Amino acid sequence: MVTKTNPKITKLIKSLKEKSYQEEAAIWKEIACKLEKPTRRQAEVNLSKINRHTQPDDVVLVPGKVLSSGVLDHKVQVAALDFSLKAAEKIDKVGGEILDIDALVEKNPKGTGVKIIQ
Repeated sequence: MVTKTNPKITKLIKSLKEKSYQEEAAIWKEIACKLEKPTRRQAEVNLSKINRHTQPDDVVLVPGKVLSSGVLDHKVQVAALDFSLKAAEKIDKVGGEILDIDALVEKNPKGTGVKIIQ
């Protein structure tokens, strides 16, 4: 097992596992396991992939970083560990919403309707 040195990520992983047990929502434990992987193996998702796999007003979770390559032509809520500056601008431009993973967990404790893209 890899030991994370970033206290923010270790705290997030712990809170996701706790929320998974409290709410009986397996999605949060799955995300915690994905975030425990080495940084070089975490997801890096381009906006073009999010655009292809979502409909307007979908909620998307990326267990890694969102990058700006491609076009986003509809409004989505995107939660991720990190966003490139251009990706954040493009999501904002189409009326989408950018969330921290913590904020998404608070907003949707059961994790219903959340698409994981990696």
